[in-house]
Amino acid sequence: MEKIEQPFVELPEALVEEMLAKSEEVGESLYDSFEEIKKSKEDLRKQLSDNGILRRASEISYPAIPTTCGVDGAYAVERLLSIDFVACAAVAVEGLTPPSEKRHWEKPRHRVFIGPEKHNTDSASIIRGLMMEMEIELAVKAPHDIVFLDGSLTTPLIYLNQAINKIVETEKTRLSDEVISKFDKFLNHYRIILEAKRSDKLWVGIPKYTTKRELGERFNWPIHYDDRAILTTILLADEFTTPIPLTPPPQPWHLKSPSGDIKKEFDEILRRVHVIYYKPNKWTPTLRIEIAPSIATNYARIAILLEGIKYQCGTPGIFEPYPLYIADRMVKHLGKAIPAFRQTATKKMSELYKGDIGEIFFNMHGYRTESGR
Repeated sequence: MEKIEQPFVELPEALVEEMLAKSEEVGESLYDSFEEIKKSKEDLRKQLSDNGILRRASEISYPAIPTTCGVDGAYAVERLLSIDFVACAAVAVEGLTPPSEKRHWEKPRHRVFIGPEKHNTDSASIIRGLMMEMEIELAVKAPHDIVFLDGSLTTPLIYLNQAINKIVETEKTRLSDEVISKFDKFLNHYRIILEAKRSDKLWVGIPKYTTKRELGERFNWPIHYDDRAILTTILLADEFTTPIPLTPPPQPWHLKSPSGDIKKEFDEILRRVHVIYYKPNKWTPTLRIEIAPSIATNYARIAILLEGIKYQCGTPGIFEPYPLYIADRMVKHLGKAIPAFRQTATKKMSELYKGDIGEIFFNMHGYRTESGR
């Protein structure tokens, strides 16, 4: 029998009524701002056209359909009475076929880490950095023409910077050692992705959530919407914007290496990253696509990229390239699976323990699970 969700069952009736009333006020406010964009739609399109930013994908080329794959990851930290139970995983998933990648694709096409850690409020930041190292490794090793990364191209640097800063402030653990051991390899792989010098390989970042307003700031668009939201309304199917530089952060990008500061190198590379927006079909929201400078300056490579995205966005109801959608669905189950992993560990401990197994169950009791990507 299907379980019926009852989101208000534990809430006071008066509180629910007040929140519903306020929700209607929110709806009215959002409607007004949406109407503002809709009324100025043609003016916004004219701004893009007059500045040579608005184009159609069919105008630049008709390349063969490229092979694609998507890479995504997730992490979880379960806070127990005695320890933290930490885990992360990354997966690479091939896109819709045909075409299928015929070149050798080494197995396994996933990476995983699971283990106990002493109580540490920074465990989530550190395990997230390890997750990012795993994602980048899978992305570089995938032989496909296009490799989709879930998130911004700047996300790996941000997550690793946070992880390394936490590691240098705390005692060494198995988790921190794992992050450090993979760090140099991560730097090499990350350079490859950001520079994308190989003509037969495209690595691109496709963030679902964004606050960036490169075009909005340039053309003074309404500030309560980011570029992706506005362009979803004004772009027609198969239209895209020409590459524009990524908005630099208020302060320079930085990444502290365990052996020294390397922020200058990556600050220079990331300042050359470009952004395009593309609406593959009328049933798909506009996608924000972050690309290396070697791709941004080559319309033959952009044509291959857009063809691959359009082919992987052919199913109504899926609002991102298919391999990213499948990879995301896979890794989202990690947080839900953590209690099962904990129970397996508890069972093994009970078999080995010679005393009162109640002590085992008390110490392995889970209070809450923190998870994310």
